[in-house]
Amino acid sequence: MLQKKWLSQEVDLQHANQLHADLRIHKSLCALLVSRGIVTYDQARKFFRTSSSDLVDPFLMKGMMLAVNRIQEAISRQEKILIYGDYDVDGTTSVAVAYSFFKRIHPYIEYYIPHRFSEGYGVSEKGIQYAIDHEFKLIITLDCGIKSASLISKAKNHGIDTIVCDHHLPGDEIPEAIAILNPKQADCNYPYKELCGCGIAYKLISAYAKKFQVNENHVDDYLDLVATAIAADIVPITDENRTLCVLGLQKANSNPSIPLSALKQISDMNKEFTISDLVFIIAPRVNAAGRMDDARKAVELFIADNDAEAISLAAQLQEDNNDRRDIDKSTTAEAIDQLAFHETNQIDHATVVYQSHWHKGVVGIVASRLIDYRYCPTIVLTLSNGKITGSARSIKGFNMFEGLNQCSDYLENYGGHYYAAGLTMREENLLPFTKHFNEVVKQTIPSDMLQPSIDIDTELDLKDLTDSYMNILKQFAPHGPENMRPIFKAKKVMDYQSLSSIVKEKHIRFVIFQPGSKTINGIGFGLVDKFDLVKSGNPFDILFHIEENLFNGRTSLQLKVLDIRASES
Repeated sequence: MLQKKWLSQEVDLQHANQLHADLRIHKSLCALLVSRGIVTYDQARKFFRTSSSDLVDPFLMKGMMLAVNRIQEAISRQEKILIYGDYDVDGTTSVAVAYSFFKRIHPYIEYYIPHRFSEGYGVSEKGIQYAIDHEFKLIITLDCGIKSASLISKAKNHGIDTIVCDHHLPGDEIPEAIAILNPKQADCNYPYKELCGCGIAYKLISAYAKKFQVNENHVDDYLDLVATAIAADIVPITDENRTLCVLGLQKANSNPSIPLSALKQISDMNKEFTISDLVFIIAPRVNAAGRMDDARKAVELFIADNDAEAISLAAQLQEDNNDRRDIDKSTTAEAIDQLAFHETNQIDHATVVYQSHWHKGVVGIVASRLIDYRYCPTIVLTLSNGKITGSARSIKGFNMFEGLNQCSDYLENYGGHYYAAGLTMREENLLPFTKHFNEVVKQTIPSDMLQPSIDIDTELDLKDLTDSYMNILKQFAPHGPENMRPIFKAKKVMDYQSLSSIVKEKHIRFVIFQPGSKTINGIGFGLVDKFDLVKSGNPFDILFHIEENLFNGRTSLQLKVLDIRASES
């Protein structure tokens, strides 16, 4: 197990103390608020009392009026509209939201999802040709298109207008589209810049409904899909994204859409949805369609209007996900073997592994798993259509997209974000790319950053863990980037009467206390190598999340222990 650095976050004590005086809640909760940029009473009230009134006017987004007017023009003229999206959760939910909404009022509408293996990410040559051959007059791209200037120009030359709805950073060349909806445009005044693709699709239908007086319930029908996309796409859960997640979870747990109900049933879930459930239970099954077969199945599920069809499609996604798990497991094992062999010869600042037979649909997942094995920027590559292609995952301190940009001479195509990216190259460029990428990483981040760390939010005594504390802590949810589940530190914890034990050979079941506190239970996954420290009879420090455990109809607090170490004397 990789040893982790413990890093305590610095908190502005003046703001934390002022919040403590205003809110009269535990100081550690005030520290959590301040670390999330919430420093005033009014900001805290808005954070804890999220409502639909917090949503931003969609017409503040540059191009929105042009977009809805062009859509209305297409509907009036009975023109054919093609909804075009990517094959991941964000792309397929985006397509489902826009397609389902406009299908209610316009019969001449279809959707198109590129095939991961034959077409690749984003707008494809085959997709544009499909629009030309089938005489579409308007294309609406969702979660893609901002980097597809040449293909959008081709569509324009054939009399097809395009509306681009994307959340990725624009490049130097801006597409010749009728309208571009992307808050990251330099001259877009939309105040929140971190919407995902489905979030922008939601703003589009919201704007259309607002201008052309469509029942707003037809817009809110899709909030649970929007929340699913936000969770799966790992965008910040702050401001408007947080509002959309809160509203989406409310719908998912009170009046879920048919597809989400089907996915919940097929996954044997018997509790209310949380954001974590959307990330770890729903998203993998949706993504599996595009990874293993054809992502159109995911869209077909999302637009299903009866339970029987939805259950059938959800079962297919479940089967794809089972196949994905098997291939993921075997590929990860092979990659670790390759990495272990390589490390006997040289130590790199980055991991780049390649096998021609690896399944293209799982290389991104494998890259994430390898970071747990060796903490550094990681790229996993395979052979597809005669070219080397794959996925990259990064660590704190290294911008993967910028890193690939510095290696662009060796790449045919690449794109992505700070922590995740995709790339394609010719076979002969693999070795020079690997060498250059390692050098870029070496020059960018110092060696001491190639050790995983845990960011500690605040310190907490176990005696302060009360029901009222937990009631407030739960209101910090939903969690995600920039509002992660709080990590607490407790000092000088002791094993209670030697009741802590090993579970399933790898994990620790804790029964612990501090002087002056009651005992509390906890679970530490993968911490078995530190069990001797627990049993030593000496005090130790722990880092943990606080969670509720439901067992036999009773709810109790438990700690999810992330790491432990000996207490300082």
